[in-house]
Amino acid sequence: MAFELAPLPYGYEALQPYMSKETLEYHHDKHHQTYITTLNGLIEGTELAGKSLEEICAASYGDAAKQGIYNNAGQAWNHNHFWHWMKPDGGGSVPDELEKKIIEDFGSVDAMKAAFIEAGKTQFGSGWAWLVMDGGKLEVMKTPNAVNPMAHGKTALLGCDVWEHSYYIDYRNARPKYLEAFVNDLVNWDYVAELFAKAA
Repeated sequence: MAFELAPLPYGYEALQPYMSKETLEYHHDKHHQTYITTLNGLIEGTELAGKSLEEICAASYGDAAKQGIYNNAGQAWNHNHFWHWMKPDGGGSVPDELEKKIIEDFGSVDAMKAAFIEAGKTQFGSGWAWLVMDGGKLEVMKTPNAVNPMAHGKTALLGCDVWEHSYYIDYRNARPKYLEAFVNDLVNWDYVAELFAKAA
């Protein structure tokens, strides 16, 4: 069965002023749709047809002959979560158990946010910044292009898309301002906490 683009979990104007209706229309309706359409075409009639995105990512990562499949499966998976990692009136306080773990592993929530912003700022070219669980410990990492933490055996709890299509309409070349708005005003910490509870 072919993959389909799920609707946004909120309206196109819901994340303003931090992410515009125009950005969501292009990013969700055009970019995310293209990853899904391309992936469906690449796996049709292959042994990967009918597999989950996680299974496709695992089967294609690091295989040069399947690089196109990984790129599109990885981006489809990343974006499926990205929309849920944000919410209207996002940011704010972090749920208790997750906050305790962040303080244990980073020293403070602010220190984690600073590390996350730095990861996104210093990712050269397209890619993602991540908060991940690895062996019972939280850490921040960055990945290029479509690569996600699953490829490194880590569990993604929060990811921010730093491809230019994610922020250029609203922030032009000011990627740091976009990252600051993401962590302070957009993050859906309840969803992060859900993923943390599963990983823990």
